[in-house]
Amino acid sequence: MEGRTRLGMFVVAAISAVLALTATAVAHRSSAKAKVTVTEGKPSEFHYKLSKKTVPKGTVVFAVTNKGTIPHDFKVCSSSKGGKANACRGKGTKVLSPGKSATLTIVFRKKGTYEFLCTVPGHAAAGMKGDLKVT
Repeated sequence: MEGRTRLGMFVVAAISAVLALTATAVAHRSSAKAKVTVTEGKPSEFHYKLSKKTVPKGTVVFAVTNKGTIPHDFKVCSSSKGGKANACRGKGTKVLSPGKSATLTIVFRKKGTYEFLCTVPGHAAAGMKGDLKVT
């Protein structure tokens, strides 16, 4: 009987350990952040270059640098419409002077296509915008 009790305690301990490791792995995966490098003003003044245009749902950190010759900002629209707007509600950086950088963190709770754009008057209309796909 004593052998069965020890075996039972071993089985319970083993199952507990497996469950703890699984919970830790799931928590780590859900807290992972996607990183996107955003270059403003290159390859031409009124364009962005993103290191990724598709990101997973969750937290995304945008590292934005203005490599152009005039001020720009970077804004991501809050609705997942995608499209051709030249203005929207959302979250963005402050206006960055040439050579300056900023970090923008956004939590995407829904999959979809989100437009990003420059809110400096006339810049989005000149082509400084694009779409980010959240999967």
